[in-house]
Amino acid sequence: MRHASTSVRPPGGISRRSLLAGGLGALGATWLAAGCSSSGPASRDLPVEAASGDPASGGVLRIARPPASDAETLDPASALSAYEYLGAVYNRLTRIGEDGSVVADLAESWEPSPDGTRWTFALRRDVTFHDGRPFTSADARYTLRHLLDPDVASPQAGVLAPMLDPSGIHTPDPHTLVVELTRPNAEFPSLLTSYNCYVIPDGSAEPGGPRIGDTGIGTGPFRLESFTPAGRGRVVANPEHWQGRPVLDEIEFYAIPDTQARSNALLAGQVHLLSQTNLDFATARVINASERATIARSVNSQWYGLPMLCTAEPFTDPAVRQAMKLAYDPRAVLDVALQGAGVIGNDNPVPPEEPYWTDYRVERDPEHARFLLRRAGLEDLRLDLYTSAYDPVFTPMALAFRDSVREAGITLDVRTAAAESYFSQIWMQKPLMATYWYTGRPIEQLLNQIFRGGSSYNETAWADDRFDGLLDEARGEMDADRRRMLYQDAQRYVVDHGGSITPMFADRLVGLSRDVLNYREYGFEFDYLNIGLRR
Repeated sequence: MRHASTSVRPPGGISRRSLLAGGLGALGATWLAAGCSSSGPASRDLPVEAASGDPASGGVLRIARPPASDAETLDPASALSAYEYLGAVYNRLTRIGEDGSVVADLAESWEPSPDGTRWTFALRRDVTFHDGRPFTSADARYTLRHLLDPDVASPQAGVLAPMLDPSGIHTPDPHTLVVELTRPNAEFPSLLTSYNCYVIPDGSAEPGGPRIGDTGIGTGPFRLESFTPAGRGRVVANPEHWQGRPVLDEIEFYAIPDTQARSNALLAGQVHLLSQTNLDFATARVINASERATIARSVNSQWYGLPMLCTAEPFTDPAVRQAMKLAYDPRAVLDVALQGAGVIGNDNPVPPEEPYWTDYRVERDPEHARFLLRRAGLEDLRLDLYTSAYDPVFTPMALAFRDSVREAGITLDVRTAAAESYFSQIWMQKPLMATYWYTGRPIEQLLNQIFRGGSSYNETAWADDRFDGLLDEARGEMDADRRRMLYQDAQRYVVDHGGSITPMFADRLVGLSRDVLNYREYGFEFDYLNIGLRR
């Protein structure tokens, strides 16, 4: 997930009044209106794939997105990067393929030393930045050093810094990058697929001149025309892109904080695509029934969780965390919250598509949960569970979870917090809350960034030396079968001991115009090259 800062201002470009006038003023129907009491999953009424075909050459695609912050930036390394722009204007050294494997981007190939401490990358020779400069190994080196800079405070620094020192990054020639690690890592190329790792030009983040956060100069299929933090922006086709010119001439971005307003803009024909918006089923059905718009799915693209803050009572007690996991019925939560558009998570945050995934689950046992709580002196446990309208799945998930744990004697009071301050005042501060994350992180990144003790993204503050040791052993294991076994052991350990409840993986229901062709998105990957509009 890109947990967004919530200091936002009204969007630029399209006014809220015109949005509400152009669509359904009351489109933000609650999840209850989605027919959750029906006998069959509501998701069967919705399409699975977007329309494909031969689009018109050129055209302008208009995307509505939730703004990260009024301090958002085009610097990919930043925690406040304007996510939707990144894949349009930049490339990474490596990226994730649809099968979950690591594939080439600006790096054509890579080779480790036998012990996994030295990685040599062969870089593409036919790539130029938007300002005409050729891409070389100096740019790749600068990008990695920028990520490691403590002053940048990149979320990716916590993943890379334990194994990489800036002095260990070398450029023997313009098309070769050599990275010497301080400890072995068999999965190092996968860590460079993060959305913070888009490559920027050498020296582009230095003070005293135009900085990458404003210029957006990259090697991507589009180049920046304009950008306003938390506001409107535009990118135009890069005819010199190394993979060829994109289909579209331009993409316009509109920052619209409110989900209802974004949906109304789509229905009114004012935008073509809703980015980073998982629609509730009532809204998805209205959109799909309209003449102008429809729904596509990004399958298993998000996982939803109820993190228990392990530094706050009562979740400092592992038995209480275990009881919470044993108390609920994941099938009931999935059916109510997602109406069939997803799969059970079984408290394992690793998605089933991940090559290292293991099918491990602990069966529901509310009686044993009640026993554990009674032994801990918490037989009549009552807690607040925080949610918000930030994501339309949060509240139905929270309510379904509340109903499911009653059998174990647990009473949950669902508290709805303001969406605009949810991730600044609730997330990682309240003992129990609703969250979501994007899938698409390789297992090395996912487990270390979100579950390792001390990580800045560790939303449960769970710290366990045995678990961290499993991760260290796995990342340094060069034998693929042995490494898979260790990562699967780590997943089982998270299920049994961790602080995160993971009921489900969800398809993201994406609203888009019926004029859009070849929309394709999975994890953090979006196909900017081939998306287009009907002739």
